[in-house]
Amino acid sequence: MPAESRLRRVRTELRSLLILATPIIIAQLAHTAMGFVDTVMAGRVGPRDLAAVALGNSIWVPVFLLMTGVLLATTPKVAQRFGAGQQAAIGPLVRQALWLALAVGGAAAAALWNAEVVLHWMDVEPRLIGPAMAYLRAVACGFPAVALYHVLRCFSDGLGHTRPSMVLGIIGLLLNIPLNYIFIYGKLGLPAMGGVGCGWATALVMGFMLLGMLWWVKWAPYYRPSELFDRFERPQWPVIRRLLAIGLPIGIAVFAESSIFAVIALLIGGLGATVVAGHQIALNFSSLVFMIPYSLGMAVTVRVGQALGRDDPRGARFAAGVGMASALAYACLSASLILLLREPIVGIYSPDPAVIALAAGLIVYAALFQLSDAIQVTAAGALRGYQDTRVTMLLTLFAYWGIGLPIGYALGLSDWLGTPSGPRGLWQGLVVGLTCAAIMLALRLSRSARRRIRAAKLAG
Repeated sequence: MPAESRLRRVRTELRSLLILATPIIIAQLAHTAMGFVDTVMAGRVGPRDLAAVALGNSIWVPVFLLMTGVLLATTPKVAQRFGAGQQAAIGPLVRQALWLALAVGGAAAAALWNAEVVLHWMDVEPRLIGPAMAYLRAVACGFPAVALYHVLRCFSDGLGHTRPSMVLGIIGLLLNIPLNYIFIYGKLGLPAMGGVGCGWATALVMGFMLLGMLWWVKWAPYYRPSELFDRFERPQWPVIRRLLAIGLPIGIAVFAESSIFAVIALLIGGLGATVVAGHQIALNFSSLVFMIPYSLGMAVTVRVGQALGRDDPRGARFAAGVGMASALAYACLSASLILLLREPIVGIYSPDPAVIALAAGLIVYAALFQLSDAIQVTAAGALRGYQDTRVTMLLTLFAYWGIGLPIGYALGLSDWLGTPSGPRGLWQGLVVGLTCAAIMLALRLSRSARRRIRAAKLAG
């Protein structure tokens, strides 16, 4: 292909990717910004409230990602049916995904409600367990609603309509701020709840977002060919089993990464509120930055899935390559800005000098793993489009739990490799684990793409 034609093709694919990804990016940033708002507003109450929210986040966020990862199987399946022009088959699929969401959302809520044993097992300071559990139980009340919302969002994304999640994400963020203020400080006749109030605000926002998405899907004309709400169907185990076959490995893979951060927060829970707060600041900001490559990965899932539905495996590989290149370019920029602005960044979260000093040191490692994180999350998104999720799960588990966490523990909390370096050693292990994940997932993506192209040639 001539260089000019190839450049034109790259520009066309990049434009299509960004049109799809930009609303997803804004929606994900809005969702993550809710955690940012919770952290900042709880931090202004005091280190104890910030530490309680941090510990609660370290448990509910991984559970949330496991739940939504399982439901994420809806996106590539809808995208492939849409690419193949089989819109009549989309409604029945999504109806079964909604039944799955009810079951998974209820199970996740029950797990959060009974998570106190985890805090005791990790030897968290006793004075932090009570407020952390109150915060967790408040958030748990919103989990069934957000599970249903997520399936409807995946349905919309798979069709190529990503604007609804952006609009609802922004409104949810704007709603979260006054609700936090009301519950934290006890306004409108309510008692002051401190950091626990952030949990009730989050649960209410989850319910609002479900209602908003239901309204949008019901009345927007571009959803009507799928006939989602035209009939009622009971749960059909064969369809749900196929969704689980794709979604469960996605959920476990996402959980494997996010739970590493959660385990680190719990491992350092016995080192005091200052250390926990510093870790939470570095983690919260790195999560905020991570949302852009994560969103690009979600858009790549749709682009790859729709290309495969059109029986265009070369187009799917090209879409994956453009997505990874875009994520890498962003990672170079974000890493540079984090290193230059780390002290002003952490100063936003807390006025405590000890917390600022610790967080500024940890956020350097967040800058270091930007490149690896961008590669692995975009490759994982492309592999979801190929519905290649089981091996992805195994590679992810090995990288994070077999390599990253043991190295981090050895450096940070044991004397196996010298004097323990505390949270810094644990974050160094994260850098190693993410780098291994990036290499292995990129190789797996290359293999999957080649296999689909060979299969298409043989079929032709």
